[in-house]
Amino acid sequence: MLSILKQGVIVVSLMAVAPLSLALPTNSAQENNKKNSIVRETREPEAATGFNRKQVVTGEEYMVAAANPYASAAGFNMLQQGGSAIDAAIAVQLVLTLVEPQSSGIGGGAFILHWNEKKQLLETFDGRETAPKAATSEMFLDDNKKPVRWIDAVVGGRSVGVPGVLHAFKTVHDKYGKLPWAVLFEDAIKLADQGFIVSPRLEKLVGMKFNPGISQLPTIANYFFPNGQAIKAGEKLVNKDLARVYRSIATDGVDAFYKGWIAKDIVNAVQNASIEPGKLSLEDMANYHTRQRDPVCGPYKKYNVCGMAPPSSGGVAVVQMLAQLERFNIGQYGPSDLETVHLFTQSSRLAFADRNRYIADSDFVTVPTDGLLSSSYLNQRSQLINLKTDMGKAQAGQVGQIAYADDNAFELPSTSHISIVDSEGNAISMTTSVEMAFGSAVMVNGFILNNQLTDFSLAPKRNGHDVANRVEPFKRPRSSMAPMMVFNDDGSLKLVVGSPGGSRIINYVAQTMLAVLDHNLNPQQAINLPKVTNRNNVTTLEKGTSITGLKSALEAKGHQVIIRDLNSGVHAIEIENGMLFGGADPRREGQVLAK
Repeated sequence: MLSILKQGVIVVSLMAVAPLSLALPTNSAQENNKKNSIVRETREPEAATGFNRKQVVTGEEYMVAAANPYASAAGFNMLQQGGSAIDAAIAVQLVLTLVEPQSSGIGGGAFILHWNEKKQLLETFDGRETAPKAATSEMFLDDNKKPVRWIDAVVGGRSVGVPGVLHAFKTVHDKYGKLPWAVLFEDAIKLADQGFIVSPRLEKLVGMKFNPGISQLPTIANYFFPNGQAIKAGEKLVNKDLARVYRSIATDGVDAFYKGWIAKDIVNAVQNASIEPGKLSLEDMANYHTRQRDPVCGPYKKYNVCGMAPPSSGGVAVVQMLAQLERFNIGQYGPSDLETVHLFTQSSRLAFADRNRYIADSDFVTVPTDGLLSSSYLNQRSQLINLKTDMGKAQAGQVGQIAYADDNAFELPSTSHISIVDSEGNAISMTTSVEMAFGSAVMVNGFILNNQLTDFSLAPKRNGHDVANRVEPFKRPRSSMAPMMVFNDDGSLKLVVGSPGGSRIINYVAQTMLAVLDHNLNPQQAINLPKVTNRNNVTTLEKGTSITGLKSALEAKGHQVIIRDLNSGVHAIEIENGMLFGGADPRREGQVLAK
């Protein structure tokens, strides 16, 4: 049956639509809470740009799945030259910085899972941004000590953290790179020098101006609105400044970025931003370091599921979700059946309740990771799930004596995921981000700087308790990025998967994993499935898909349901019987290439 499923593909039809407009009564606290939940559900500015049908891709030697055809081609080129998985990932990211600037880039950060096939060793590398030395817990409060509006926090220099992705690349490449460092930059330099063809997705996201900074800050406005007109699909966009940056880093290494002329330009751009100047310093840049952390893992049936440790919340939450569902035998239902969707949302409620209470940078606060993943705790939490009714707002579990307030950070979906398996069986699962669409909108030398400091809680205290994910100097903000790997019971690699999508990443990745592990779908089939999310508020069903037919039945179980675009960007590779099976999300412009 599995081999037959590998040949098929489920196709869903979507249409790009405008953001949902809702008029809600506000005459009670209950209705206000309802309104706030829905507003939060719809304020996620990386818009839908259509649905392109894709077939599962097969390979025997190596495979790369990334968010743009130019980037996939660069990674594939490295693999063709005998490069390792990390070589390919670096080449992919360098090109994504150019062709998918709204989502990720060298001005941002990343979490990297690396599988060493020869040593049977999984390692994880934290290239998340850090807060400047001069950051304070009240930096996003107004004169009345209230959190500023989220968009006011995003745009400008204040929100920029020290970029980490290049340092993480250097760390992993030193251990596992096969090709010379400079070779990894060649495709990106050529593309930046000669220009690339603007995609319809990039045109739409620029034109929508969801991030007002792209038209307010002069450097980025001149790039995306030459002569006052937004760039158009099919046009060629050249970026000589970025080519110059890449030549410097290719020749002089990452010191050019963290200690040299590029660092000086970054600091100058942040400190002198015309909107909300920031406090990033040359000392902050020079002192950045990559953290190597132990992966978080947990059993699910015959598999071992592994992800990134805090400050990522994704690894813990995905492992929790699957473990809490194990007793229900999801495989007895269809992947989009009412029972599956209901149970999935209930487990997600529980995981998000814990996430919002406990997960933060474990170098700064006590994160009870072992307790959150213990079998006794997860069994206890699972008992709260009722097949017949929605549990409503879930409360965080009690883990030890820790007392934190719940978080109110806004995590937005401008992110990218890369899945790679090389010819030796080594693998990379890497999720990378600048946070908001087009980040802080502070652009320097052809690349965009992140706004990751808004992934901290804007309010440092709630109800008299410290928020674990409050801003502190040198701290890394909590993230929902969830690069994951799944291993068979014999320890062999089974699945490499991840997605963009802000805090919805957790749902997108968990849903895809369940579809592969429980329903025996190939990665493309699993990715194509209509999406459902619940972040411990409303249940959201993907607009334009068959899953919207469950709305009434879910409401009968007590769910509050909304229907909207769910713009996942899942990239996955499954290893089965010596073959590679890859999928790229049809909701974006990604591509799988394989040999």
